[in-house]
Amino acid sequence: MPELLIELFSEEIPARMQARAAADLERLVCEALSPLNPRNTTAFASPRRIALSLTVDATVPGGTVNERGPRESAPEKALAGFMRKHGVDRDALVAENGFWVMHREIAPIPAAQQVASVLPGLLRRFPWPKSMRWGVGSAFTWVRPLRRIVCILDGAVVDFTLAEGEDNGHGLKAGNLTEGHRFTAPGAFAVSSTKEWLDGLRAHQVEPDAAARRTIIAEGVARLAAEEGLSVVTDPGLIDEVAGLTEWPVPFLGQIDDEFMTLPPEVMQVSMRVNQRYFALRNTDGSAAPRFAFVANLLPRDGGALTIAGNERVLRARFADARHFWDLDRARTLESRVPALDRIVFHASLGSQGARVQRIVRLAGLLAPLTGADTAQAERAALLCKADLTTGMVGEFPELQGIMGGYYARHDGEADAVADAIGAHYMPRGPQDDVPRAPVSVTVALADKIDMLAAFFAVGEKPGGSGDPYALRRAALGVIRIIRENGLRLDLAKVFWEAAQGLPEALRLAPDLDVLPEFVADRLRVQLRGEGARHDILAAVSVGNTDTDIVRLLARAKAIADMLETEDGRNMLAATKRAANILRIEDRKDGPHEGTPNPALYTQAEEKVLAEQLQKTIPAVEQAIAQERYEDAMRDVATLRPALDQFFDKVTVNDTDPAVRANRLRLLSELCRMTVLIADFSQIEG
Repeated sequence: MPELLIELFSEEIPARMQARAAADLERLVCEALSPLNPRNTTAFASPRRIALSLTVDATVPGGTVNERGPRESAPEKALAGFMRKHGVDRDALVAENGFWVMHREIAPIPAAQQVASVLPGLLRRFPWPKSMRWGVGSAFTWVRPLRRIVCILDGAVVDFTLAEGEDNGHGLKAGNLTEGHRFTAPGAFAVSSTKEWLDGLRAHQVEPDAAARRTIIAEGVARLAAEEGLSVVTDPGLIDEVAGLTEWPVPFLGQIDDEFMTLPPEVMQVSMRVNQRYFALRNTDGSAAPRFAFVANLLPRDGGALTIAGNERVLRARFADARHFWDLDRARTLESRVPALDRIVFHASLGSQGARVQRIVRLAGLLAPLTGADTAQAERAALLCKADLTTGMVGEFPELQGIMGGYYARHDGEADAVADAIGAHYMPRGPQDDVPRAPVSVTVALADKIDMLAAFFAVGEKPGGSGDPYALRRAALGVIRIIRENGLRLDLAKVFWEAAQGLPEALRLAPDLDVLPEFVADRLRVQLRGEGARHDILAAVSVGNTDTDIVRLLARAKAIADMLETEDGRNMLAATKRAANILRIEDRKDGPHEGTPNPALYTQAEEKVLAEQLQKTIPAVEQAIAQERYEDAMRDVATLRPALDQFFDKVTVNDTDPAVRANRLRLLSELCRMTVLIADFSQIEG
């Protein structure tokens, strides 16, 4: 099994593109070399290279090609075209059953020949999100100037060039030379295998494995922090980015001047992350530590003293800018900034941020009694929640929207509940973020997201396919999580209708608003699927059900799921599905078979027993559901199992007597009517 190594060495590749590029290289090469049965693939990505190691067969197997051509009676031009297409002459054709047929032996193709034939075209069409041209005389593009191509098969160079027609492809040819660290180990060196390539790069201070670099960074920073009794603020995305910026990561710690420790910790963390890719550290009590971590791209000769001092100096300047905004913003109250929101466009069809704030205030006032919040505080927090969009700090760091508003509100003397609600009204910002818990915070966060959903659906901006430019799926999941995790009892359809009444009159009856509750229900099913829960049961509960109280729907779904965990529950599901199928088939013939069964037409004891059980069970189930005692309802339903088993075992529904048959179908209809009160069991898998 020959080993194939491909390395594409270039100028610095943006960190965000590296992992995808390595995956694309693996996918495209495996597709292009499929006749060689590629396997044992390992992709690599680092700031200046993407690479792939794999094993392939030694040859593409040969064989015989048989292809039927034109009829014997076809014009000569048709026959000539067929021969030209396949590159054969008349001697390669034979007449069979009225057609000209080509028989051609295909010789085995050596792996090196196959690789050399497909790689140039593959590289020319490589799917970088952005690419560039450089130099003169070539139309070849790459994400950054491509400098070297390594292509080694079983220890030997696979000879090919990127030249194509008049395009010289920058003169790039495959070879066996790669390069190490730009500064500490400059110059090229030869390789003949993946192991030699890996060992050589590491000896030249390049770690080509992105996962290994992430581990070095995460463990190195954590170790340095732990030595000083500190911990690192969790930030997997920053670790990934730094791993994409460094070939030979070396972690260090730096000092933060005491004068900057009065800045909000979020300001320090965002400034360090966005501007410098530094890691924030915390004391054991969770407070911000006067230290930061950073990662150099080499091991300095002086052990890092000059590097640390330089990074501290840069951070000092960054924090001085942040403190300037902090002091300047607090010179004005949030309330004084609210009128300026009228000059910020929210959406061309929805007006300004000021208009949006008024809608959020109105909706917060309507939601407050339902969430247990103080109405005046909820409306006050809603009024001020977007005011920090006009501040210098948020202008510099948009990631701090809401967070800075909370700090400024507290500085202005606003009530703690109001300040907390402003700071938390964007929560949850992602799947790992917590949800607001305090009533006022819950109210404003819900009002913000519900207005977002109603407004954009009203103007026809609902998500489609993979496109969601306004993050409405995230907003819907935020609404769901806030409701679920706080146990809120809200009729979402009514809430969305109320939200729509705050929109311009022309938008209040927009057709897309009608599908908004179902959109949220779809997001709920997606969330349950991600949790491994029975989303099919939620779908069954929702069919034909106008209830949009998430807590109630989930409680009903859980009760059904619990019932289906029992043998009685599973048998009940099978029996009710069987009853529904029979009824559906017979209804198409001469239905519907509705109405109260006639006891006088019961001819078997099993019919009578089932009817008596249904007479007791149906009222009990109706009452339990009305009182939201879903577990009791499921237990009542499960008691029908013995009677149903006996009925289907002993009774022939389609009796020869039409009256008896119709009566039995009405009995099954009573059963189905009861189960529909619970759910559409046909939607449940199993």
